[in-house]
Amino acid sequence: MSLSRTGGLASLLVLLACGSTSVVGVDPPTDGSAPPPSGTPTGTPTTPPPPPPPPGDAGTDGPRPAQGLRFVAVGDTGKGTPGQQSVADAIAAKCQASGCDFVQLLGDNIYESGVTSADDPLLQSRFEIPYAKVNAPFFVVLGNHDYGANGLGTEFGKGKNEVDYTAKSTKWKLPAAYYHHVKGDAEFFALDTNLILFNRADNQKSDFPGWISASKSIWKIAFGHHPYLSNGPHGNAGNYDGIPLIGATVKSFFDDTICGKTDVYISGHDHSTQWLEPTCAGTELIVAGAGAEGTSLTSRNKSRFQTANRSFFYIVLEGKKLTAEVIDEAGAVRFTRTLTKP
Repeated sequence: MSLSRTGGLASLLVLLACGSTSVVGVDPPTDGSAPPPSGTPTGTPTTPPPPPPPPGDAGTDGPRPAQGLRFVAVGDTGKGTPGQQSVADAIAAKCQASGCDFVQLLGDNIYESGVTSADDPLLQSRFEIPYAKVNAPFFVVLGNHDYGANGLGTEFGKGKNEVDYTAKSTKWKLPAAYYHHVKGDAEFFALDTNLILFNRADNQKSDFPGWISASKSIWKIAFGHHPYLSNGPHGNAGNYDGIPLIGATVKSFFDDTICGKTDVYISGHDHSTQWLEPTCAGTELIVAGAGAEGTSLTSRNKSRFQTANRSFFYIVLEGKKLTAEVIDEAGAVRFTRTLTKP
């Protein structure tokens, strides 16, 4: 489905501002251009070097642990506030008690305008220090605040600064602006929805269909910043912030590429925790953006659960079974749901 862009988009975008395993992906642009096509991974190989993977091959991370694959999903974290620290402490406690193979950050990692370089001290105060007690890697996607302009997301070169930080941190895993990787029984697809929003997603449109269709994993789970559906203030793609056609490029991308082709899509952007009842052609829709603060909720979409309290998702994959818990900042389990494949 192709949706046209409308005039005056830039004047409306201010309303949107509120609010390592083996991987393959593409870096964000460093100027104003669209990102380049994916190519050969960079780096200095050790000897003897392994043979290079075929184009689009994400690689694997070894067999699934006997206790299942366990991960946290949380977004909109990078406030540097007591609220962020409270959720971080709850994540650390849950990971210590139950185990975490990784944490997935869902964008808006550094408020209000991302970072100026890979050496920006905000990466310490709003990532390394708050999560010092979490002994797990953090995979990352980019949000509109990570692309600067106080959340307008229009400083397109800024995303690369967070990509570059991957080489400096032992925890932070953002190998490219978008990428995919395999862990255990699941393949994870990390989108750059800010570039999709601004119609700069030609390479994502060409790469993700092939990556998803080639996946042999039991579970296919996509992560991104902007939601397909949400009961928070930003709302549904194609009508973000109640403005017709804002986010139409996001909706079109998902209708063509993600919906019905992945099992679950997990996003942030709205500062709440939701499991929506409607699916997107069978793809379950989760919002997990309450990593530092909560904002209001509506009933525009039916939900299985929703809360504006600070919280995160803890997800366990065991073969054909997915079990998800919503855990609040006090460590209490607020909601549990299990999906089982036939």
